[in-house]
Amino acid sequence: MVLNYIWIAFFLVAFVVAVCKTVFWGDMDVFPAMMNATFSSAETAFSISIGLTGVLSLWLGIMKIGERGGVVAALARLLSPLFCRLFPDVPKGHPVTGTIFMNIAANMLGLDNAATPLGLKVMEELQTLNPKKEQASNPMIMFLVINTSGLTLIPVSIMVYRAQMGAAQPTDVFIPILLATFFSTLVGIVSVCLYQRISLFNRTLMGILGGMCAVVALIIWGVSRLPREQMDVCSTLTANVFLFLVIIGFILAGMRKRVNVYDAFVEGAKDGFSTAVRIIPYLVAVLVAVGVFRASGAMDMLLDGVEACVAALGFDTEFVGALPTALMKPLSGSGARGLMVDAMQTYGPDSFVGRLACLFQGSTDTTFYILAVYFGSVGIRQTRHAVPCGLLADAAGIVAALFICYLFF
Repeated sequence: MVLNYIWIAFFLVAFVVAVCKTVFWGDMDVFPAMMNATFSSAETAFSISIGLTGVLSLWLGIMKIGERGGVVAALARLLSPLFCRLFPDVPKGHPVTGTIFMNIAANMLGLDNAATPLGLKVMEELQTLNPKKEQASNPMIMFLVINTSGLTLIPVSIMVYRAQMGAAQPTDVFIPILLATFFSTLVGIVSVCLYQRISLFNRTLMGILGGMCAVVALIIWGVSRLPREQMDVCSTLTANVFLFLVIIGFILAGMRKRVNVYDAFVEGAKDGFSTAVRIIPYLVAVLVAVGVFRASGAMDMLLDGVEACVAALGFDTEFVGALPTALMKPLSGSGARGLMVDAMQTYGPDSFVGRLACLFQGSTDTTFYILAVYFGSVGIRQTRHAVPCGLLADAAGIVAALFICYLFF
């Protein structure tokens, strides 16, 4: 519903701006430019979606091997000590614990098709433990905020889009996104713990979160000491080596479980085409609306206004072009995806703005969409502190993405 109003607003504002420019400034080219933008944007959206098919098939096939090979289950066991402390209201040994771990692990690996059904199942099982059926319980809120913070180990889709847009090194945003989404998740977890009075000084919780913070701080410290050119080489090399090790590791895990890795790959790869086709209408809708908005001059007016305010405060204004992606992300994943693609198309995939838009896209998740779907599936009406904690995690991810992008690029 929110995206519906935003989509309509893009067209209406573009029309009003175009009329004003035609009547008051005598600009007779604005309406032809807007119509040309509808055709070119639709063509771009279709080309990108079809071009995604091969890479999506590759990664969905690899992910299916990992899923069958027990990688998701292994991650669940690895995260067990941490999540037992984060969900103290869930009885020990309750079946929902395993489902929570599976959902989180699937999200970290980018297995959206597996994560969403698991997430809905988690909500159903948590609802059976909920004494107030119309009010979100503490475990529900913790689970939702971890999901909305967008913790992802492998941002496959973003790297695929960068490859489609012609980026020289599509994987160069891998480590920056990993760092930004870590801060988003950390702030989300801490904020919920404070609301729910979960002790952050628990030995296990402090050990795990403190260790993760130390690793991230060490990465940032090490990277900040490198020259800019060497930083790019190091980040890209690390990302490529890690991703190739993931492929090899998933195949070996499948072989160890005596999985027919070829059949598993083909089964997962079949979803690549359907996924690419499924996003065509969403990408066309968003890119056409954004294209019209930009061609009318409304986007330039908006960004110029924001840039003037930022400059008046004495800050660097280079990041302003990527802000639409950051503002759209909590509302709509498809909308933010379209704005990310538009930023890369307008400024270039290897530009600062193009990379920053990718970091904004990968640093957090679609908070309002996830809350609506997950809470709606079990009839929750009172969300309590889920929204403020989710938005706080979003804000942390956006700010972290901004600083990290300046550090790396």
